[in-house]
Amino acid sequence: MTTGGVPETGAGPGAGAGAGGGVGLLVVGDVVTDVVARHRGPLAAGTDTVASIRTVPGGAGANVACWAVRQGCPEVRLLGRVGLDAAAWHERELIAAGVRPRLVVDPRAPTGTVICLVDAASAAERTFLTDSGASLRLDPGDWSEGLLDGVARLHLSGYLLFSAPSRALVSAAVASARARGVPVSLDPASAGFLGALGVDRFLALAQGVDVLLPSRDEACLLTGLPDPADAAAKLSRHFPLVVAKQGEAGALVAGSGAVRARVPAVPAAARDTTGAGDAFTGGFLAALLGGATPEEAAAAGCRAGALAVTRVGGRPPG
Repeated sequence: MTTGGVPETGAGPGAGAGAGGGVGLLVVGDVVTDVVARHRGPLAAGTDTVASIRTVPGGAGANVACWAVRQGCPEVRLLGRVGLDAAAWHERELIAAGVRPRLVVDPRAPTGTVICLVDAASAAERTFLTDSGASLRLDPGDWSEGLLDGVARLHLSGYLLFSAPSRALVSAAVASARARGVPVSLDPASAGFLGALGVDRFLALAQGVDVLLPSRDEACLLTGLPDPADAAAKLSRHFPLVVAKQGEAGALVAGSGAVRARVPAVPAAARDTTGAGDAFTGGFLAALLGGATPEEAAAAGCRAGALAVTRVGGRPPG
């Protein structure tokens, strides 16, 4: 763990790793506390609604890292920023999941918190109330070249694009990765925040990304096209590989301006869809690093997503 960007121990993700020829995955992204409230039917405005409420570790970046471990990636590291209020808890949870965390402890901001409202009567669909807190205060001072030692792929959570400090970190991280020949993947993360950022700005910030992993809504938003397949195909003119997550419709794999494969979903009885896209991304990246083709990796992502929706919260089973 680090405080204000200064390492406290030698156990960061660069420690002991050899440069070049890496096998590991480095995830840079958000670590937050999820408060998941599962209710049934519409919320009763102005009064009480019965719900089952749990507090669990979350964050798109952290979830991806945990699912990548769960799906067989031999070494997964995570760079994120948290507040002092929950730093020790998040570090313990990540280590228990097999992730090597490098958590910067913010001296001023609390850990980000997301309230996840999950309607059990509507396919377990979720709505988020997000206070990003410390998670979007990652900045270039938290980055170092040594973080890429022994790393075969860098993955970025799209939430990093929604604040000026973390956008600057993304630029530094992508430049470092490109200089080393390390491929970069990006999950746009939030259609709501993406709309506020703007499509042109997103595409400019995402230059240098090899694999884009949007949701169906994000792909359509980024292209202005209503059909997800057309959207994935169009995005693949900007990015070498696009894997569009379609929820119950599986996934689309696109490259060179055309959809190359339609990967079916794995049937599952959904309890909570929070983190399903993160599970897909973690499973996809683990398989890709293991030598799978993009189509095979997308199938692995669908399997991970199917497991995720049967659980409350965004993390894999222990």
